[in-house]
Amino acid sequence: MSVRVKRERSSRELSQRNSLSSRIKQEPGIQSGVSRSLGGRDQVRVKREPDDDEPRIKREPEEEDEDEEPTVKYGRFDPEDRRSRHCPYLDTINKSVLDFDFEKLCSISLSHINVYACLVCGKYFQGRGLKSHAYIHSVQFSHHVFLNLHTLKFYCLPDNYEIIDSSLEDITYVLKPTFTKQQIANLDKQAKLSRAYDGTTYLPGIVGLNNIKANDYANAILQALSNVPPLRNYFLEEENYKNIQRPPGDIMFLLVQRFGELMRKLWNPRNFKAHVSPHEMLQAVVLCSKKNFQITKQGDGVDFLSWFLNALHSALGGTKKKKKTIVTDVFQGSMRIFTKKLPHPDLPAEEKEQLLQNDEYQEKMVESTFMYLTLDLPTAPLYKDEKEQLIIPQVPLFNILAKFNGITEKEYKTYKENFLKRFQLTKLPPYLIFCIKRFTKNNFFVEKNPTIVNFPITNVDLREYLSEEVQAVHKNTTYDLIANIVHDGKPAEGAYRIHVLHHGTGKWYELQDLQVTDILPQMITLSEAYIQIWKRRDNEEETNQQGA
Repeated sequence: MSVRVKRERSSRELSQRNSLSSRIKQEPGIQSGVSRSLGGRDQVRVKREPDDDEPRIKREPEEEDEDEEPTVKYGRFDPEDRRSRHCPYLDTINKSVLDFDFEKLCSISLSHINVYACLVCGKYFQGRGLKSHAYIHSVQFSHHVFLNLHTLKFYCLPDNYEIIDSSLEDITYVLKPTFTKQQIANLDKQAKLSRAYDGTTYLPGIVGLNNIKANDYANAILQALSNVPPLRNYFLEEENYKNIQRPPGDIMFLLVQRFGELMRKLWNPRNFKAHVSPHEMLQAVVLCSKKNFQITKQGDGVDFLSWFLNALHSALGGTKKKKKTIVTDVFQGSMRIFTKKLPHPDLPAEEKEQLLQNDEYQEKMVESTFMYLTLDLPTAPLYKDEKEQLIIPQVPLFNILAKFNGITEKEYKTYKENFLKRFQLTKLPPYLIFCIKRFTKNNFFVEKNPTIVNFPITNVDLREYLSEEVQAVHKNTTYDLIANIVHDGKPAEGAYRIHVLHHGTGKWYELQDLQVTDILPQMITLSEAYIQIWKRRDNEEETNQQGA
């Protein structure tokens, strides 16, 4: 009996399969998927495609049906939408109003999540769904083309399909400029002017920075650092710092990201305008410095430079002694500091002599690193001359550099004790920063020293400031000026400007906020220099690149 049942069951299965195959042959335009399984669990799925003339059999797992999306479902789009490559609204894009320098926040909800830029009016809106701010804006004002500021994809609203068009690449490049290694290598060899969308011409790298209220002190420092080639090249390529591991919740890495973005915008040869607003960079500065440096309040350039270089160094994973970063590779030198404690001046001579024999009053030597050298100016005259005019004193650069020759001693006073110190350089960095100490603070006010420092633009040899054993190791000790920051006016109310050498043209330019003008090298030495960056001449060919 069991043998008969088995035969009947197998004949029934055979007839079912024969009828299915005959049905496929008889009816064209049917695509069937047969999923075979043992134990009588055969399942058939049929999907009609009226356009095809011949049947196509497609096998696929049953679960995939759940992921298939209808092309009409809102908030998603069909990647094969025919409208993507033929959007009728591309001519409504207004590039003259596009400005991607400001914080990427929705102009209504102030959220930074899923923000889109309207390419017709330039405003930022959140979302793309039916009740989102971007959707409502598109319906209310008939503005149809939007750019996702994170994914860099373009969409048409309210129709909600992605726009694919090669003519939009210049917009994504302005939002997120990128540089190849070859482009970076050629930056200092090019003297080609770029033309902005509004027709103005500019040199990449020699671009004005917007003074939002009182942030010209930060602008001058950022401009100077953007013209230091190794530092610039490091930050132009995001891959260099993208994968640096930071502890969770660390906000200092924001400083690195924003500085990199600013570098790429300053050196972008395809900008829509001939200036850049450092808005996002300065917001990161305010946040990371815990409001020590602000946009609305004038700050000190040297204080900002010192904090910024150290903050960059630590955010890139650097430490005080062992771990180095691009910041220390470029700017860090070393020196010996000789310190001798002095007896109190009111003590009798005999007691002073006795104290000087103690170990406490013997000279001690410490090795120390530096990011910049502070140069002290001689005291300015207090009284007017016979013509009732104050003579502005002048001092040669080498006179104030004598502080580091290892011989000159200077007295330093603290609340309780006095010390004699002398300094000797042991290592010169590739880029040397001088900070000329113009401001002195007391209990009542800040006083500015107007003394003009006379310095050559090129060919400053610092060999005599190195110790004898180090001089043999240092082959190159000659420096050329590449940036000069000037402070004009009163201590608290003054303004900052900067002189920068463009390596490609060999010309000097003066930048003050948005104003960019060329300047003769001879005029640079007449200014009240405050911060200077000097480049070490590592081979003889570099002498030909200097403009002076």
